[in-house]
Amino acid sequence: MSTLIIVESPTKVHTIKRYLSSDYEVMASMGHLRDLPKSKFGVEIENDFQPQYIDIKGKEEIIRNIRAKAKKSDKVYLAGDPDREGEAISWHLAQILKLDLNDKNRVTFNEITEKGIKQGIANPRCIDENLVNAQQARRILDRIVGYKLSPFLWKKVRKGLSAGRVQSVAVRMIVDREEEIRSFVSQEYWTIEAKLTSPSSRKVFTAKLVSFEGKKLDDKLSLPDKKSADEILKKLDGAQYIVDKVKKSVHKKTPAAPFITSTLQQEASKRFGFQSKRTMKIAQELYEGVDIKGVGAIGLITYMRTDSLRVSDEARDAAYKYIKDVYGENYLPETPRKYKTKAGAQDAHEAIRPTRPDITPDMAKESGVTPDQYKLYKLIWERFIASQMANCLLDTVSVDILADGSLFKASGYSVKFDGYTVLYEETKDDDEDKKKELPPIAKGDVLKLRSLDGEQHFTQPPARYTEATLVKAFEENGIGRPSTYAPTITTILQRSYVERDGKQIKPTALGEVITALMKEHFDNIVDVKFTAGMENKLDSVEVGTVDWVDMLKKFYGDFSKELTAAEEAMDGKRVKVPDEQTDEVCELCGKPMVIKLGRYGKFLACSGFPECTNTRKIVTEADGKCPYCGGKILLKKTKKGKKYYGCIKNPECSFMTWDLPTKQTCPKCGSTLFKKGGKSGKLVCYKEGCGYEKQLGDGDEG
Repeated sequence: MSTLIIVESPTKVHTIKRYLSSDYEVMASMGHLRDLPKSKFGVEIENDFQPQYIDIKGKEEIIRNIRAKAKKSDKVYLAGDPDREGEAISWHLAQILKLDLNDKNRVTFNEITEKGIKQGIANPRCIDENLVNAQQARRILDRIVGYKLSPFLWKKVRKGLSAGRVQSVAVRMIVDREEEIRSFVSQEYWTIEAKLTSPSSRKVFTAKLVSFEGKKLDDKLSLPDKKSADEILKKLDGAQYIVDKVKKSVHKKTPAAPFITSTLQQEASKRFGFQSKRTMKIAQELYEGVDIKGVGAIGLITYMRTDSLRVSDEARDAAYKYIKDVYGENYLPETPRKYKTKAGAQDAHEAIRPTRPDITPDMAKESGVTPDQYKLYKLIWERFIASQMANCLLDTVSVDILADGSLFKASGYSVKFDGYTVLYEETKDDDEDKKKELPPIAKGDVLKLRSLDGEQHFTQPPARYTEATLVKAFEENGIGRPSTYAPTITTILQRSYVERDGKQIKPTALGEVITALMKEHFDNIVDVKFTAGMENKLDSVEVGTVDWVDMLKKFYGDFSKELTAAEEAMDGKRVKVPDEQTDEVCELCGKPMVIKLGRYGKFLACSGFPECTNTRKIVTEADGKCPYCGGKILLKKTKKGKKYYGCIKNPECSFMTWDLPTKQTCPKCGSTLFKKGGKSGKLVCYKEGCGYEKQLGDGDEG
């Protein structure tokens, strides 16, 4: 018998073929083959929201080839990814090939390994129509919002705009955070710290004043100004510092759980600066399969779109074997580790983990995986192995110090047993408190004061979102699902509703105007709780407890009323997007230049338009001067968005480099020095004939 297996990606074809006999043919659909039409609404509202699917333009040859191959095959298995989208792709393929939906022709692979593939083929099932209906409902919801709201924005704001059910609430979250930052009023406060040494050590440690004359200083604003701090410093002048209590204990640090989609995106962003889209692309490659020396083509990780922390017993046992062989029995946990998946999560898949823990990151590196694949695989592998290891044990010390009735506290720790930290530790936020090791201290010790100082601080506004913190907020608020986090961020950036400022994400003027309009007239669409509620209803459709048509009827009834009311309220009105002011002056008429947003991004335009139509590109000057001609250096970007630096006099001057220009100058020739490589890189001079370079050290700027 000949059997045809249809997967989504051509990369999987190569990997899967390795594990099957010649009786099996494997083809790729290259994703979706049918979708709603782009040229019209494509949903019959009055006919229970029936979608009018059509073959996607450009996929005609793929469809022809699949039909021809299926006709010659005795059996067809539909092997789309194991999620809603994959189920929908399989359902569409069944329609195209006229397969019986009552036949068990759907197979899923949680991992692209010999075991995963053979297990999937051995357990075919019928297409899950609840899963398909959940995907259809999401697609139709998004089509309703996008197709009905976008023309409203064209008329009231600007042509070419679009709205989205999830993207609009994501922009609202970023806009709301920016408004919090603007309205924040910073307040001054002071803290008092003593630098001390114990009788048995010359090591200086820090103790913080927590109580003065019986009054607790537990509020940031307990010491609101320098005067209040100076009064305490004056009263403590000449005080004796005596250790009143020493509390010792053993603190257990438990390892972080294996990755799910959101935590993988967050950690890759913090550790490598990867954008969510990049992380998911690399993870997809690792899941679909790479060639490993001595093993062949194999999927290195399990399916990467998941919010489940479940780990199979087999995978846990493999991790334990590796830990015991490499680190010894002491590094195994006292009881098997099981991590609790949060309420409401989909438990169809395991956590993201290596399919074979015995394939180490070094083995992958030696096999020629790309640098990005190596980084992400190493991260996933180490996180998983560490999640199955013993706790880290810390000897902690907390010390109470009395000085003229005032109480100072100091705390620290030393590592008693490194446990899982021998392999991996989760990246912590910058502001996380980092305790330090204390010298030997005993009750009754009279400490020597090295310095007593008041330190000025100011309360800080909430930070702007980064990709990592935005993904975390999506997950915490129930906005979207693992598969939608990265596409949502990519969409709102591409549509210029938000923009990057370094690692931070901030709203544009366009994003703020649209959000204000949406909040006034379509409050539900940009309401976090409402959007989360819709996600929960889609989950209920998936398990068959909510009818997808009834859900759409309820949503559309309310939404259409809002749309009608908004059109009446905004009749004859338009909203202007304010231009961003600059210090640049128009060289033709002398009026200020402003930043405008066009279809190809931002550009400078004269504020005297339409009388003056002068425009020019926005250029960003970098530090230093061109080592060839002494001209200014500009920050530029390739078509793919990669940064490089070039001379302002290009093409007359040919100087270009990927390396970062610095403010430092060459001690030999006085030319600008460039930073080459990462933190352990070097500073180099590109002045012809100079050749100066030095390794980066403390104080060298980038």
